[in-house]
Amino acid sequence: MLTNLATILRQAELLSPTQEQALGEHIQASGTCVPEALLALDIFSHQELTTHLSQLFGLPETDITRFDYSSLCGQLGLRELITRFQALPLLSNNSVLTIAVADPTHIQIEDEFRFATGLQVELVLADFKAIQSAIRQLYGKRIGHQASGNRDISQDELANLVEVADDEINAIEDLSQDDSPVSRFINQILLDAVRKGASDIHFEPYEDLYRVRLRCDGILVETQQPANHLSRRLSARVKILASLDIAERRLPQDGRIKLKLNETTAVDMRVSTLPTLWGEKIVLRILDSSSANLDIDKLGYNEQQKQLYLQALKRPQGMILMTGPTGSGKTVSLYTGLSILNTSQVNISTAEDPVEINLTGINQVQVQPKIGFGFAQALRSFLRQDPDIVMVGEIRDFETAEIAVKASQTGHLVLSTLHTNSAAETVVRLSNMGVEAFNLASSLSLIIAQRLARRLCSHCKTPVQDDALIHQLSLPKESMLFEANPKGCSECTGGYLGRVGIYEVMPFDDKLSQAVIKGAGVQDIELLAKSRGMQTLKESGLEKLKHGITSYSELQRVLYL
Repeated sequence: MLTNLATILRQAELLSPTQEQALGEHIQASGTCVPEALLALDIFSHQELTTHLSQLFGLPETDITRFDYSSLCGQLGLRELITRFQALPLLSNNSVLTIAVADPTHIQIEDEFRFATGLQVELVLADFKAIQSAIRQLYGKRIGHQASGNRDISQDELANLVEVADDEINAIEDLSQDDSPVSRFINQILLDAVRKGASDIHFEPYEDLYRVRLRCDGILVETQQPANHLSRRLSARVKILASLDIAERRLPQDGRIKLKLNETTAVDMRVSTLPTLWGEKIVLRILDSSSANLDIDKLGYNEQQKQLYLQALKRPQGMILMTGPTGSGKTVSLYTGLSILNTSQVNISTAEDPVEINLTGINQVQVQPKIGFGFAQALRSFLRQDPDIVMVGEIRDFETAEIAVKASQTGHLVLSTLHTNSAAETVVRLSNMGVEAFNLASSLSLIIAQRLARRLCSHCKTPVQDDALIHQLSLPKESMLFEANPKGCSECTGGYLGRVGIYEVMPFDDKLSQAVIKGAGVQDIELLAKSRGMQTLKESGLEKLKHGITSYSELQRVLYL
């Protein structure tokens, strides 16, 4: 039996020699598989390719959405085989495992899955894009073989472990081994989180439940429910990885994990433990520098907002502040500005807690408040290091604010963040910290308040005509609104794909500075800024809604419209 799909298609006169040559060149250049290359070159449509292969190999076509493949894949624990062959187990019945494939020429598929499961294997054909999307949603993007070295652990294997877990809680020598079942389970969760682009991992114990949730695109999604008897062993394994005291369960602890993905790439994770009623809750923040997009054109600024930010960055001195709640994208906005400023002609120093994105050419400092080295102390040191540009991770107190303001008044460009709800509130917050109004007026260059909203999937978003809502939001009558498809499609999850920034950009000119000196309140500052052309967060969000970038329900969640 021939194993080259392209050759088989050509011999069946479904592919011309010219097309076969173009196919080979495309595969060599892109590294894709034959079905993916056939679709990319528009040689066949999805349905045509599946139909041709069904006729050539005598295999039935199927729709994978009719099967609960997610639960079955979780039980089998065969991620390495599934991702290697792009073969999706659909059904296990009467000692027969049904597997969906798009390329049936891989004769190893049946042997490998039969050996791994002990079941007879039956192949069916399915749309390549559907299989690829399902595997991506299950396991996320591929990140190399180095990270996948350990064998996956199945739910059955984990369940068997529960029966002996309680009397092995203190067997630390077992938990320290990378090949133990608990170790492999934790490793599997960490890798899946990175693959799926999660920002946080939550391990949460309750009286009758233990669950693992990932924060993807700002929303927590439950992914695992190991037996709650395992909670102490799972916590102990994470604490071993983070070099924490596994015997201390009464006090919160903080640590870090470096997860090696391959020989050249590693991801840092910040670990926080918290004693709760039913055990230790552990949250891991994933600090993946490689996934950060520092292209200002892709962050969601409109043209006017982008130009205001770029103009403020060109100034030799002054203060640029990013404001918003935790997880609103302030760090990425700051680092986008720093990446623009990062040249060999300037000295840039940053004080952060923690250092989330590594940039070559910038002197990044990790503050350590526990030993008396906080933001204020780091700033004082920076000013003795001949800086041109200084970034402070967060202004938390008067001492840090005062030093930052003075630095911005003495020939330095200062960038920092603050937790406030709007740009106008930032001025009042700094005043309440004790910073004098005249110092604020002379130092502030730009304040950007921001939020992150989920972006509608361009492939499956659904138009909705709601005249009442359009009137309520004072949008043009001809506006066409869109909402998410809750079932999603092969390209997205739940109708959303990625996130986009919503911004309120307030530049400081003479009139705004005078208002600050006179002690104007939040509403007065905001009204004045709007009269000077500032677009509020709500207005910016409605602009995204009008252009079909996000949905009204998402704006309600993010902006409380």
